[in-house]
Amino acid sequence: MTRLHAIFLCIPLLTTLTACTPAKDTTPEPPAITTHDQLVRFFFEWRKFAEPEMKDGVPDYSPEAMAQQHRESDAWQKRLNAVDTTGWPIHDQVDWYLIWAEMNGLDFMHHVMQPWVRDPAFYVWFHPDPTDVPAREGPNIHGCIELPDYAQPLSDDDAAEIAARLRKAPAVFEQARRNLTGNARDLWITGIRSIEEQGASLLEFAGEQSAARPDLAAAAHEAQAASESFVLWLKEQAPSKTGPSGIGKDNYNWCLQKVHLMPHDWAEEERILQRELDRSHASLRLTEHLNRNLPQLAKIDNAEDYDREMNKAVTEYMAFLKDAEIMTVKDYMDPAQRAKIGAFRPNDGIRGFFDEINYRDAMVMRTHSYHWIELARLREEPYDDPIRQTPLLFNIFDCRAEGLATAMEELLMHAGLFENRPRAKELVWIMLAERCARGLGGLYQHGLEMDYQQACEFASKWTPRGYLPADGGTITHEEQFYLQQPPYGSSYVTGKLLLDQLLAEYARQRGDQFTLKGFMDDLNRAGIIPVSLLYWEMTGDKSLVEKAAMGG
Repeated sequence: MTRLHAIFLCIPLLTTLTACTPAKDTTPEPPAITTHDQLVRFFFEWRKFAEPEMKDGVPDYSPEAMAQQHRESDAWQKRLNAVDTTGWPIHDQVDWYLIWAEMNGLDFMHHVMQPWVRDPAFYVWFHPDPTDVPAREGPNIHGCIELPDYAQPLSDDDAAEIAARLRKAPAVFEQARRNLTGNARDLWITGIRSIEEQGASLLEFAGEQSAARPDLAAAAHEAQAASESFVLWLKEQAPSKTGPSGIGKDNYNWCLQKVHLMPHDWAEEERILQRELDRSHASLRLTEHLNRNLPQLAKIDNAEDYDREMNKAVTEYMAFLKDAEIMTVKDYMDPAQRAKIGAFRPNDGIRGFFDEINYRDAMVMRTHSYHWIELARLREEPYDDPIRQTPLLFNIFDCRAEGLATAMEELLMHAGLFENRPRAKELVWIMLAERCARGLGGLYQHGLEMDYQQACEFASKWTPRGYLPADGGTITHEEQFYLQQPPYGSSYVTGKLLLDQLLAEYARQRGDQFTLKGFMDDLNRAGIIPVSLLYWEMTGDKSLVEKAAMGG
């Protein structure tokens, strides 16, 4: 075989699962996988297995069900590792690694993360807002209600379906009471807040539906009551939760390399983020010095100016992508951006970090909002490859999705987008500093060097101009999420730097034939998958994948 079929490494168990002796299996051996088409069929069979069993509309995360799923996952791993990919195109071999990473991810969930045992926020059953990446961030209970998945206004059938699912909330939270036996204090305390926020969202949703759809509103009220009761139980248990929530550096490294296919370890990520934090602060000070005689940016303070500036920025941004030959621009991209400019909110102090940016210059966040172009592409130009079209489990797409959105900020600044907005360049450096600081906070939590509160304070300290208060909504939610989903917090910066590395090698190979548009179009066509795999597919160099797979 030419492919490295790495052995799944052993991870220390946080919770010991007692396996019963299985009965003798007389099921015939499944046929060998010898073609990419067979691999695709296997992928969707695996995805079905990775879902928990549904019992009367409620996913089963009981200790018995999870122990059984974990035992049975071995057979799936063996089938995948038996695939001989000798002679397959790199594209098809990359798909093998995507499945390998997902299987590692499920293994890691059982061995280490166990969110159904440790994290009350795992049981959030109602999500009213969309996510800007291919699948919702973090570990989330299977079957939860994603309201943005339903067309608005709701059809009668959709309203009935949502109402029926909302009425499963009491059973969901009752199971959660039985399953949540972990001792991760920071996850427990922040999880209480997540369930409280769910209750507020359900009340708001009920109010919106009360006139036109009273049954749906009633179902939302029932779910909110169940959510409120769950919060009371969680608060009663909170004093007994005293343990750490981070997973330790060894476990972090395993997840980083074997699941997210990053060619780094914890220590390398710390050095990378610290270096980028230093660079962002130094670059900010030099840019401020260059702009010292220019007026400071004023914050938008009314709805009319907000709508005008945001729409104007979208128009200019899309024109720049086309006229500067950054990438091929399609008709669906402009409305995808314009639909997500948001609405003005009166100034009540610090709105949130990204509002502090957005309200000072409307163009800067358009670059990071490349996310919405990517999601529109998934809808309007689906990948021919069904595996690439399907969002990866366990947020394995993070370094590519968040890394590219972050890269677009600085890439487009260097390409000339802000030449007529010199003060906006300061905001680009502030955003990079904020992502480095909060990423380091996430690293230190999992490295067991800081707790959650200390991570929030660290990120606030190293974000310029006081734009990220330690008790503000942005960082308190981000650091919670980084506890829930390692290594997401570092992926913005480490993913960006891997994309820099890819751009450099891609350009070197093409010499005088290199164009930025060609690079971006090839990158966009390859899919939202780990950058180490993109590097292999776009340059023929497998070294980053091998470093990740063999590390740790």
